Amino acid sequence: MQSKKQVLLPRFQKILETMGENVRLARKRRKLTTMQVSERAGIDRTTLYYIEKGNASVSIGAYFNVLRVLGLQDDFLKLAADDKLGRKLQDLKLIAKSND
Repeated sequence: MQSKKQVLLPRFQKILETMGENVRLARKRRKLTTMQVSERAGIDRTTLYYIEKGNASVSIGAYFNVLRVLGLQDDFLKLAADDKLGRKLQDLKLIAKSND
């Protein structure tokens, strides 16, 4: 089965590219080579290259394993942790109910 290419709008692609750059900088700060990180994460070096470039087709599990190798696994818990829009929508519902 062939996977479908992920298509993102340019502004959203930029977010992934920034994340990839952050991963690359974290690896370099730790003085780890791409070979060391990819082996420890259990991924191919090409996959690490794609992560560091912000490629949307890389699995979230591969991203997690790289962050784990870098000691940044707790950063994964920050993804979607602060749901401002969801809280606003919920609050609007609660306000509407209290006005009934």
